[in-house]
Amino acid sequence: MSFSVTEDIRSITDLKRHTTTILSRVHATGGPVVLTVNGKAEAVLMDAKEFDKISSAFNILQLLMPAEEDVKNGKTRSIKAFFNEFRNAKKI
Repeated sequence: MSFSVTEDIRSITDLKRHTTTILSRVHATGGPVVLTVNGKAEAVLMDAKEFDKISSAFNILQLLMPAEEDVKNGKTRSIKAFFNEFRNAKKI
């Protein structure tokens, strides 16, 4: 995924006039295009497949955040202790 300041920051007016070209670039590079209104960033246009990848990665990150907090707060145990507890709970 690449990003070019001269090619990937475009105005909404530019998008209206050159929709096909801009969408082709988004699909070809996999990178986003920042859309501006009055010179300020307003929205980001990106390929749907890339959005799905980023969304999936973000969801996984959210699932891991509580575990990261536990590690940071020292709430861990050895793998041996975990498996012993697991076996006992499942009566294995």
